[in-house]
Amino acid sequence: MAGPFAAQRLGDLGADVVKVEPVTGEWQRHVSAGGARGNKINVSFLSLNRNKRSLAVDLKNPEGKALLMELVKTADVFLQNYRPGVAKRLGVDYETLSAINPRLVYVSMSGYGEDGPYVDRPGQDLVLQGLSGAMLSAGRAGEPPTAAGQYLVDAVTAYTAFEGALAALLHRERTGEGQLVQVNMLDAITTLQMQELSVFTVAGKPQQRSAEPHAHVYIRSPYGAFATTDGYIIVAFPSLKTLGTVIGEESFLTMNDETDTWTRRDEIFAKTREKLKTKSSAEWLEALRAADIWCGPVYGYADLVADPQIAHNGTFVEYDHPTEGHVKVPGFPIKFSKTPSDVWRGAPLVGEHTREVLKEAGLGDDAIDALIAKGAVAATTEA
Repeated sequence: MAGPFAAQRLGDLGADVVKVEPVTGEWQRHVSAGGARGNKINVSFLSLNRNKRSLAVDLKNPEGKALLMELVKTADVFLQNYRPGVAKRLGVDYETLSAINPRLVYVSMSGYGEDGPYVDRPGQDLVLQGLSGAMLSAGRAGEPPTAAGQYLVDAVTAYTAFEGALAALLHRERTGEGQLVQVNMLDAITTLQMQELSVFTVAGKPQQRSAEPHAHVYIRSPYGAFATTDGYIIVAFPSLKTLGTVIGEESFLTMNDETDTWTRRDEIFAKTREKLKTKSSAEWLEALRAADIWCGPVYGYADLVADPQIAHNGTFVEYDHPTEGHVKVPGFPIKFSKTPSDVWRGAPLVGEHTREVLKEAGLGDDAIDALIAKGAVAATTEA
């Protein structure tokens, strides 16, 4: 996910992104997420590959590789997320491509880094969540850790690569120099925890989960999701005196926010939980907000999509895809006054733009037909 997502973000900003994939299509075309298939393109692939053109080419074929080298001559960015060593074996490593185009920004993404003791391990999201330490910063002591409800490490790594590409492009605009940009999943998820890990490394505070399902080991109680009569709400480290007044818990009125919220963490959480069970989410949210206590609903996806602020922001975009019909998907998190993002094209069929891209590179129809016949490239004939 990390590589395609990073490239999609570049495409959303207006970059001409050419997805170079095998003649049979990249693996994600053939594996659905959540069991969602699609007509010709499954939803997983659709979600990560808008605003790209597909060039289907066999990089193990000498003629196929030669085509890629031709494109590299005029490329701004080359982004790859092979396991370390694969790009070199294919002859598309930084040293090789920068010799062809010294202005090239080459973004290399990996699981753990380009070398080191974990270099051969698979970089998979849940595996990295476990390794990062993040999963033991929430939940109950003694119970299994709970993973994030999204592909967190993949997404953070994608944005890190996206950020690196933009910074390197700015450097090139000022100096004319291309460069190698290396991003790995382990460093991305570790540095995301800047506050938490600094509390541990600088202040020496241990990472200790409590008996109650506190949402964060380094934030005072109460902090988490609490059941109501008809759902769940979030309450985030309120003043105990204020909270006690709102929920009717007299013991909170004499507690100290700076000390008791840590030393009596489980007691405070449990008492809050019992009080909040007695009314509906809407009733509690109204009362808590009136007292200026940080709180909010716990949404499912149906609630999120229907939320009025989401609608106001235009968070989701809708468009018509040639094979998948009308789709509604998450849109663009950055708004630009001069260069707004848009959906210029939906996710492509495998090799949908092979002819188009190769013609731009100077090849004629006969040459392209010959390459297709040899299996060096593939071009779809239908949309």
